[in-house]
Amino acid sequence: MAVKIGASGDEDLAPNSEINVTPFIDVILVLLIIFMIAAPLSTVDTPVDLPVSSAKPQQRPDKPVFVTMQADLTVLVGETPVSFERLSSALDVETQLKREQRLFLRADKSVPYGEIMRLMNALRAAGYLRVAMVGLEGGTPPGATIPSSPAGAP
Repeated sequence: MAVKIGASGDEDLAPNSEINVTPFIDVILVLLIIFMIAAPLSTVDTPVDLPVSSAKPQQRPDKPVFVTMQADLTVLVGETPVSFERLSSALDVETQLKREQRLFLRADKSVPYGEIMRLMNALRAAGYLRVAMVGLEGGTPPGATIPSSPAGAP
């Protein structure tokens, strides 16, 4: 407990009710320095291999609509190849104009990420906002044999 000596000259020492915040400021500064050092270390660029998924497969609709992008960047709706210009009309026929229906997007592992985003933007422009990405089931390591049926595929 701190005491304050008054200038009045009495010999009675009165208790000081002010809080000493210096130790709190020291602790806050130390924590700030720790977080400033730790934050850049937690955002390390690492190579990403996205196609394999260990997520639990969702229940599949009776007649799913698959949009597939092959390695040569050919786009298929179901089993029919379509161009980007005809993608909207092909999806309208396949879904019977039900734009709230979920589409299942499959892409070859070698397709560049930018091309997948281009396809997703085309789907959004066509009015289809519910898009599910299809991956392989299980966390199969690279080079191992992979099941032939993707997650959610018939």
